[in-house]
Amino acid sequence: QLQLVESGGGLVQPGGSLRLSCTASGFTLNYYNIGWFRQAPGKEREGVSCSGSSGGSTNYADSVKGRFTISRDNAKNTVYLQMSSLKPEDTAVYYCAARDHSSCSGYVPWDFWGQGTQVTVSS
Repeated sequence: QLQLVESGGGLVQPGGSLRLSCTASGFTLNYYNIGWFRQAPGKEREGVSCSGSSGGSTNYADSVKGRFTISRDNAKNTVYLQMSSLKPEDTAVYYCAARDHSSCSGYVPWDFWGQGTQVTVSS
């Protein structure tokens, strides 16, 4: 079955850290762009980070740059989003997505989406 599964969300205090995982089944992530997105209550979905296929470059939204890091473990067919210095405004459902494209730029549709994992940053 072709799918993505996110995990690693939870409740964390401001300033804390979490690592989200996105594991693929039925296809090899190395061939795909991987994007992380988030959607907070009452807000539209926001792109957070993207990793290019086959060793391509990465990019980040300005709101998370310097705090979040996207990485891949091809042996595990998994992409991670390491989040540090978390803020209450980072609270959202986080989704990963994959597309058969080499670059993070452009408007190529995302082929697969995960179910989402909740991240709540609160004291």
